[in-house]
Parts: sequence; C-alpha cells; structure tokens
Amino acid sequence: MLDKLESVYTDGIAALDAINDGDALRDWELTYLGKKGALTELMRGVGALPKEDRAAFGKRANEVKEALTAAYAARDDIVKAHALALDLVGGEIDVTLPGRTAQKGGLHPSTHTLRRFYAIWSTMGFQVYRSRDVEDDETNFTLLNMPPYHPARDMQDTIYTTTPNVILRTHTSPGQIRAMRELGADGTAPIRVIIPGMCYRFEQITARSEIQFHQVEALCVGRNIKMSDLKGTVAEFARRMYGDSAKVRFRASYFPFTEPSMEVDVECFLCGGEGCRICKYAGWLEIAGSGMVHPTVLQNGGYDPREWSGFAFGMGPERITMLRHGIQDIRYFWGNDLRFLEQF
Repeated sequence: MLDKLESVYTDGIAALDAINDGDALRDWELTYLGKKGALTELMRGVGALPKEDRAAFGKRANEVKEALTAAYAARDDIVKAHALALDLVGGEIDVTLPGRTAQKGGLHPSTHTLRRFYAIWSTMGFQVYRSRDVEDDETNFTLLNMPPYHPARDMQDTIYTTTPNVILRTHTSPGQIRAMRELGADGTAPIRVIIPGMCYRFEQITARSEIQFHQVEALCVGRNIKMSDLKGTVAEFARRMYGDSAKVRFRASYFPFTEPSMEVDVECFLCGGEGCRICKYAGWLEIAGSGMVHPTVLQNGGYDPREWSGFAFGMGPERITMLRHGIQDIRYFWGNDLRFLEQF
C-alpha cells in the first residue's frame, strides 16, 4: 500500500507539471483528489491493513494529500496567468475599453423626508439641534416631568445598558432639556430648534412598529408664547409640507412634558378627506403630538416659567413617509432591500 501511495504521488506530480490549461487541470483533480480519485481510493482501504501499519500509512497519506493539494493550487495560479496572457496576446480582452460605470447610490426614504423637514423649518426660523442617542435616565424621564414610578414611563419600552441609569433614548424629547441649557443662556434667551434623531424602544417588531425609528422634535421658547402660536406654526408647516389646501385639526391628548397637550391631524392628502384605506376611511391622518411646554420642564431647562413659555411637538418621518407613499410595512425601512430603497 505504501508503494502504491508513493506511486500516486510521483505520477500525480509528473502529470501536473505537464498541464497548461484549465480543463486538463480539472481532470487531474478528479483523477487524483476527487471522491473517486486514486488517492481517495487508497485512503479508504486503510482498514484492510494490519493494525500496526495503519498509523504509518495514514500519516504518509495525509502528507501526500497536502503535497498534492498545494501543488494543485500552485499550478492553478500558473494556468490562470497563462490563460490571461493568451487572451491579451490574442486580443480577446480589449484593455482600451472603458471600465464599468460605478453604480450611484441614493438617499434613504427617511432621509428624503428629514431633509424636507429641515428645509421647511429653516425657512420658519428653526435651527437644527443634534442631541445624543445615549441618554441618562434623569434627562430622558425625570427632567421631563416623569419621576421614578411615574405611570407615563410604561408608555415607552426602554432599552437599558449595563451601566446603571444609562439608556438608549426612547424619544427626542430629552433634547429639549439639553437645548434649553445649552442655547438658552441661563434662561435669558429665546430659542427655536428642531431636534431630529433616532429613537430606540424594546418593542415587538411588526408591520407597524420597529425597535428603532426617527423622530423630529420641535421646541420654541420665548416670552408670551401661546397655544395660538403652536396652532399657527403647525398649520403653516402642514401647508408647506402637504400643499396650500392642507387642513389640520387638533385633538386633546396627554403628554407628561406638555400641558395642555394635543394630537395634530392633517386632512388625508391621498383622498382629499373623502376616506380611503390609508386613512382608515376617517379622512384624517395623525402627524404629530404637541403641546405647551410644562412649567416643570421649563424650570428644569433653566427658564423661569413665570416669565417664559413655549411649545413643543414631535413628528415621525417614517410614519409620514408611509402615509405619503402608501407603504404598509415599516420593516421595509431597515431591511436594506434594494428593491424597496431604489424606488426613492
């Protein structure tokens, strides 16, 4: 058996050295290293050897296999280089042809909506303020009028980290506190900002909910800011976002960091208020939650609520994008499916 093994090795190396094309190389591989190759057949017969000879044969067989495999790989490189040289000489590869045009990427549908937001709010005097994704519990909840054990905390399924009191923000509202403290000049300067960013909640992923999503917070603080200012600002945004004929309505609601609070609806821009599948035949689409900044939140931001007031509201770009385009599943936004993304 050892003699046959050495013969396979010698014959294999000799045959390999004479090969110059890919077809012959593939045939060689099948002849010597394939499932029915000469080396494989010899290795399968190891059980017929006396027990005292099996170890030596097995060791040498593995060495032969490694040597033939390495020789095959080296010859494969030589054959490929030889084939490329023949193609160049024969003119089958025209090196003067232009290369393939690099495929251009596109903007994510959420990015389209966010940029539209930025353009509209900038013309209305609001600046973009960036706040952090990783927050502390106090800024995300307590300073927004949600102390420990407040029932409103149950409205948001928080993702906690291994560091105590450090979480992924559940909404962009903690940016209100940071914006007031950073831009408010110790509570002496008015501010108008929008706060875009990603939010994170430990929720079941479904067609209508995701573990991550964008929000755009808006905050306006000044002297004598009233509810009428909030209504007028939101109505003007809707007109610029959805067209001059856009109509809005306001519904009473509850948020711990605003008082009073309200939901904002826009007349369905797909059916003109007649009722369709997208608006669930109500004729209206919810686009934002809003309200007057709670005095406690103003005070935590460094303002004296006896002299200053403000309004805030939050919108979801993914939700608005879904409504505008009739998208039924929010999971498309983060699935990285080019068939979906290339439509935008």
